[in-house]
Amino acid sequence: MNQGRIIAAGAAVLPVRRVSSRLATIIAVNHLPPARTIEPLPDELISQIAAGEVIERPAAVVRELLDNALDSGATQITIRLQAGGVRLIAIEDNGCGIPPEQLPLAIQRHATSKIRSLHDLESVATMGFRGEALAAIGAVSELTLLSATADAAHGHFLDARSGELRPGARAAGTSVEVKELFFSTPARRKFLKSDATELAHCLDAVRRHALARPHVGFTLWHDGKLIEQWRTTQDPEQRLADILGDDFLAQSLSVDYSVQTAGGTVRVRGRCGLPDYARSRADQQYAYVNGRYVRDKVITHAARSAYEDVLHGQRQPVYVLMIEIDPLRVDVNVHPTKIEVRFRDSREVHQAVRHAIENALAPSRAALAEGAQSLASGSDVQGAAAGALAADRQWQQQFMPLHAPQGNPYWNRPPAWQAREGNPWGFTPQKGQDAAQHALPPGADSSTLAEYSWPANPATAATMAVEDATPAAANPASSPDSQWPLGRAIAQLHGVYILAENTHGMVIVDMHAAHERIVYEQLKQQLEHAALHSQPLLIPATFAATPQEMAAADQYADALLQLGLELSPLSGKTLAVRAVPSQLAQGDAVELSRQVLAELIQHDASTVLQRARNDILATMACHGAVRANRRLTLEEMNALLRQMEATERADQCNHGRPTWRQLGMRDLDNLFLRGR
Repeated sequence: MNQGRIIAAGAAVLPVRRVSSRLATIIAVNHLPPARTIEPLPDELISQIAAGEVIERPAAVVRELLDNALDSGATQITIRLQAGGVRLIAIEDNGCGIPPEQLPLAIQRHATSKIRSLHDLESVATMGFRGEALAAIGAVSELTLLSATADAAHGHFLDARSGELRPGARAAGTSVEVKELFFSTPARRKFLKSDATELAHCLDAVRRHALARPHVGFTLWHDGKLIEQWRTTQDPEQRLADILGDDFLAQSLSVDYSVQTAGGTVRVRGRCGLPDYARSRADQQYAYVNGRYVRDKVITHAARSAYEDVLHGQRQPVYVLMIEIDPLRVDVNVHPTKIEVRFRDSREVHQAVRHAIENALAPSRAALAEGAQSLASGSDVQGAAAGALAADRQWQQQFMPLHAPQGNPYWNRPPAWQAREGNPWGFTPQKGQDAAQHALPPGADSSTLAEYSWPANPATAATMAVEDATPAAANPASSPDSQWPLGRAIAQLHGVYILAENTHGMVIVDMHAAHERIVYEQLKQQLEHAALHSQPLLIPATFAATPQEMAAADQYADALLQLGLELSPLSGKTLAVRAVPSQLAQGDAVELSRQVLAELIQHDASTVLQRARNDILATMACHGAVRANRRLTLEEMNALLRQMEATERADQCNHGRPTWRQLGMRDLDNLFLRGR
């Protein structure tokens, strides 16, 4: 008998799998649960289900209650927490208050004073509008309200669970207390983290509201201890400094950009961090739409695109952006927590945010340095250091003549990297050679370096001494060098770095990174209105495409051609790559096409077009920039510095690495313990 078969009733021979499936069907049919009738859910269960969508943790309660307080016109809000908000959340405000006859309505589901019609819902201008927050909170906690209006003699107290309404002492405003969160749903309470973690989330919720409302004062207490206090201010930047620190203001740029679109004006205000101030985590990225904090993929992608060629690796930018747009063009009713929005035209918002940040980052800090207090952290010359520097400028040491060593025929020779035609020991260093060794005259070694003073030419030394004695040198502001933010070049270090002197101190420039950015920006300007050249493939590369990729290849055919990519369908599931950008002809054509199509599917075509072009230009600029170990003359060094001052985004190379650093007089004094 075949072991793969069994003898069933009726002498029928059936496969084991077929018998097993039939037995399973019979068992399932005989054990179906009894049919249930459709019935409406109890109100309490409905509220608890709604609470599961709105109330994730104590921070969600804080957020909802702060929304209501801000909508009431409050200018001072006090938050008191116990056990990270699990035991108690109490929020007091000095808003308009709630009349006693409306207090019972405030805790009912979908009862609100903020919308009356569909038009109101489509143009919401308030923080809260759903009318479900208090009802959901009351379903999973012990909720009480105490509120009074400005014209009332006293306030009124309401217990949400019992419905008891009685008089209470209260100035104009509202107090909401939430005790024992999730006491009625213990399973939800088990998912909460430690008190410290929940407190951190609550603090973050308060911080998000405070950043957008500088005219409102916030005070946060936890277990009877003052945690944070932000006083009212009319200066938005002062509130940013109070919450994010003075470093954020010092290491960020102001953003103010408006664009007129077909749907109205889109304005972007705030501050964006310098590329050097980027962080390893995206924990300081705050975006607001009409005053509402949101986490939106369109805004996040637009900001990242603006930083794309100035950030190194996976560093994350920091920013606080306030986006103002017609409320009719944004839908805030797409998520129960109101933290996500949907734009009617996401492309216009994307471009507005990207252009706002790009315009802020475009000017080089070197070009703006003369009007600023400092070029970088700790590089400013002020106070006692500035006075000491001024005193040094006023006192001139007498000229100290330097005499040539006897028998040295090379005393009047220029340095090796300034070798001119006819110089008997001019050289071109090769990669890996010791530049310091080559800088010596023939027959000299490093042990004789002490014999050669700097500058090597006594005539040059005399000229420098005379220049230092002139009134222009005594007053650095009147010196021609003071008009150059990056100063004048004085030397080249190991064929890699340029050393320059400016009015603040010493500047160190990575010449390859700096030249790479200059070439890159020049290429972008040259190809701003031109398509990339394509290289036809002798044998087209084919790949199996998804339906989304097939649709994108057809929809964005013109954009692909501008990128130098030519894709054509071979069948309903296959695409052929017939041409690629000439600069990338040696790369993987299929992988390049897949990446570009993926970007087109997810983001706007113009953004993808610009990004792909920039990637190609960055590759070309990297290969076309001056290489390390190439000796430059002083004229070439100074020309590079002047080009940096006139080039946008010259503070970082195409890969996000810094191109220059400033060492101020204070930094140098600290190195040598001057003034201590």
